[in-house]
Amino acid sequence: MTTGYRGAREPQRDSVQVRGLEMRITRWSVGCGAAPIVMLHGWLDCGESFQFVVDAFCRDLPVIAPDWRGFGASEWPQDGYWFPDYLADLDALLRLISPAEPVALVGHSMGGNIASLYAGLRPERVRCLVNIEGLGMTPTTPSQAPERLRKWLDQVGGAAPASEYDSLEQFAAVIRRRHPRISAERAAFIASLWARTGVDGRVRVIHDPRHKFVNPILYRREEAEACWREITAPALLILGAESELPGRLRMEDAGATFRRAVPHAEVARIAAAGHLLHLDRPDAVASAVEAFLARH
Repeated sequence: MTTGYRGAREPQRDSVQVRGLEMRITRWSVGCGAAPIVMLHGWLDCGESFQFVVDAFCRDLPVIAPDWRGFGASEWPQDGYWFPDYLADLDALLRLISPAEPVALVGHSMGGNIASLYAGLRPERVRCLVNIEGLGMTPTTPSQAPERLRKWLDQVGGAAPASEYDSLEQFAAVIRRRHPRISAERAAFIASLWARTGVDGRVRVIHDPRHKFVNPILYRREEAEACWREITAPALLILGAESELPGRLRMEDAGATFRRAVPHAEVARIAAAGHLLHLDRPDAVASAVEAFLARH
């Protein structure tokens, strides 16, 4: 299958050891001498999908995009996934790539949640923050705990089947059906990042299927917002004007919700974009990110 899309800026790929796991790192324009921009992908995504945004930057900016544990080409842990591990992984990674200087963090969705929490927990390590639709998760109540834990016990005791397709073309078509704003060219490129063809000819997504197990720990928004309130770095929240996420999270105004915890945050809305706005409108996302970084 031809991916169709050809990146304007060539990525470099390597791996580093982070807390006992091999972590894949994608880099762009690493030799330009400026402080690194660390871009953090969302759930079921990978770092290299920021290719479209990187290509849309007007200037060569040094970008480093890791694959989180169990996603992309990074190693899978044996004992499952716990959200605080992502914060610890980021903390360890930053000690490797920028031990002395604070960095710019740009995160989408789950990556935006991690970036925002980290910016509150380690404010001295973050020069500025761009949160792309990292709005947390659906609020929960204690009464949900018994059923959630039962479901997790049922899942964790069994096998997690990987998603399979007949071909990369079929997978790209599925991506477009789920996310119709993504062009066919970009969907083909993303399919080639998110899946691999096995020796049997079947195409399988490469993230650990255990990511789809229910989380036994209830999400507590009050705790997340307490961390957000510790953010001191300049912050920008980017929202897709047509995103379904705020409604799913029962937010009437996502920008106002974030700014209640981070009053100094700027808010930008990207027209004709859903939740995957870095794939829907990478040009507009790149413009907003680049302009914000230039001011800070």
